Amino acid sequence: MSDDDHWYEDETGAMVRPYTVTRGRTRPSDRHTVDLMSQVTAVHPDGEGPGVDHVRARLLGLLRHGPRPVVELAADADLPLTVVRVLLGDLAEAGLVRIDAPRRPRPDAPEADPGLLQEIVERLREL
Repeated sequence: MSDDDHWYEDETGAMVRPYTVTRGRTRPSDRHTVDLMSQVTAVHPDGEGPGVDHVRARLLGLLRHGPRPVVELAADADLPLTVVRVLLGDLAEAGLVRIDAPRRPRPDAPEADPGLLQEIVERLREL
């Protein structure tokens, strides 16, 4: 997909509403759990499936370099998270991507410090 072949205008935003892309759906099928940190992998990174539109092809393109978390794909695709979850569910149904549960921390990894996390949240709010 070329840089000129996008479905939005930088100055005005989306030309197609996200709910149109998902056909009004707000959740992926029940067969796929798509959490924020689920790891998504393209099954065939070089290929696209039949009937894959430009939005789904864009997601597949973002996966060419390896597995990525859902939240990162949504940010890089500049799409709402709910839309990305539905689209990834469609791609999984078509056998084009694999969605794996989030990676769990190592058993010997240190526990998160609640005080430090609270301080980070407070500092972010100051910004």
